[in-house]
Amino acid sequence: MNLYILRHANADTDAATDDARELSEKGREQAKTVAKFCARHGIRPGVIFSSPLIRAQQTAKPVAKELGLEVTTARWLACGATPEEILAQLATLKDTAAVMLVGHQPDLGELIGHLLGADGESVNVRKASLTHIEVLVPRKGGGRLEFSIFARLM
Repeated sequence: MNLYILRHANADTDAATDDARELSEKGREQAKTVAKFCARHGIRPGVIFSSPLIRAQQTAKPVAKELGLEVTTARWLACGATPEEILAQLATLKDTAAVMLVGHQPDLGELIGHLLGADGESVNVRKASLTHIEVLVPRKGGGRLEFSIFARLM
């Protein structure tokens, strides 16, 4: 499985709760940049799963729109998701060759580290960065890093 991991773009810090934080203007531009990058480079997952938090949804939607896909809200991607929980969900997608996950740090960094056989604190995922891992076996050390790039370099 080709796994594309996208951390939400830059979000405003001024909100009633953390869950209510929306993308900043910079974040909206970052999300558009990621969407165009995916289209230009033929990155077309079979499904896009997003955390239910607003900032993740607002990051996922421009990508989905650019690629002609829908966003599937996944409660299992909300803050606090573990690599094991995420991999268990992905294991149910037997016939899906490529998946995009849109979520949060440190969860995504822990997932990447887990798949690469590193400890969870080894990977810092920057806002609006896209990481591609080929999941050979859905377990610790079962992935191969293909690329990781943040929006400013797209």
